[in-house]
Amino acid sequence: MRALVVDDSAVMRKIVTGALGKMGVTDVVQASDGKQAVAAAMTEELDVILLDWNMPNMSGMDALRAIRAAGNKTPVIMVTTEAERSRVIEAVRAGANNYIVKPFKPDLLATKVQETLAKFGN
Repeated sequence: MRALVVDDSAVMRKIVTGALGKMGVTDVVQASDGKQAVAAAMTEELDVILLDWNMPNMSGMDALRAIRAAGNKTPVIMVTTEAERSRVIEAVRAGANNYIVKPFKPDLLATKVQETLAKFGN
């Protein structure tokens, strides 16, 4: 499985990558903002995208909208501090397939990834 981890924090990318590694995912592409995320989503073969909301240059929401507008159907999990119900609904309406609120335990991330991929038959 190949994952794209998008977060402006190198530490958070390392945490997410580490959590993915514990579930056997070692093929990880990283991006530090929404623009890089969109570029990677368009050029890489990915099974899942883990996308932060608040980033410089292009927010995760704008990146999600751009990825979906381009017809990319790769499952997207928002990984963010945005926990308000209205924000979760906004993300789902924009095309997010799942949602996880920071801080999280690695087991929860693994569960969310597995749930999301199961819905898509991956």
